[in-house]
Amino acid sequence: MRRFSLSAAGLALATAAPAMAQEAEGPPVDMGDTVFAGDYLSIGVGVAINPSYTGSDDYVFNVLPIVQGSLLGVEISPRAAGITLDFVQDPDEGVGLDLGISGRLRANRATQIEDEVVELYGELDRAIEVGPHVGVRVPQVLNPFDSLTIGADVMWDINGAHEGMVVNPSVTYFTPLSQSVVASLTFSTEWADEDFQDYYYRVDPLAYTGPGASPLAVYDPDGGGFTSAGVNLLMGIDLDGDVTNGGLGLVVIGGYSRVLGDAADTPFTAVRGTRNQFLGAVGVGYTF
Repeated sequence: MRRFSLSAAGLALATAAPAMAQEAEGPPVDMGDTVFAGDYLSIGVGVAINPSYTGSDDYVFNVLPIVQGSLLGVEISPRAAGITLDFVQDPDEGVGLDLGISGRLRANRATQIEDEVVELYGELDRAIEVGPHVGVRVPQVLNPFDSLTIGADVMWDINGAHEGMVVNPSVTYFTPLSQSVVASLTFSTEWADEDFQDYYYRVDPLAYTGPGASPLAVYDPDGGGFTSAGVNLLMGIDLDGDVTNGGLGLVVIGGYSRVLGDAADTPFTAVRGTRNQFLGAVGVGYTF
């Protein structure tokens, strides 16, 4: 069984989906006759609406590219503001191993700060996070064409922003709903070390650039810990009715997460924002 997907996870959050998308009652799909039998590439663009910063109750729009595929045996999968390269091909049958490299750009409080008080504490630098990705994929969990993927990204900032480490475990269930529609449900969380927490969640009166005294109380994070947990639903729709032949496709993503620990207790969230974070995205792509 060859891995393929119809997704726009580069919009915010989703995963590549290994499966054979077809009607469950229909005849088996010969993957050698599909666009996913050899090298393929999906490119496109999407629009996402998401919080202005982690913990914000203001929302902003972002236009983001979509890139994924398989080239020379390397699987390319989008991540939230990033990408993953998997160097281990899945077997034709049985459990598959994911092993590769993940990278992402984190622009939290680096731009589009909508809250006028938080903005006066200054913009932060963008972090470039890179590190290993590992996971396992179990096919045919509830039907012949679904899969369950358990994985994690472990990444370090190499751009001198937070200079810390983040770990992103996730569990994704993928299933085709018809020959033209696929869906995946992802549960994920994020753990970050002390350097990360201090950079994003510390409230320092000396950083305040507005008039008078700092309006937010001093806050010092306790150290490393979980920053969020959430769920995302992805729906992919092939526009010619057959996901296996490539072409144009639409993706719709909806998600909810709740910030935890220091990310929730910092005044940037507790006073100026909210623990509840929502995500919406739509995109269009072309697979060839």
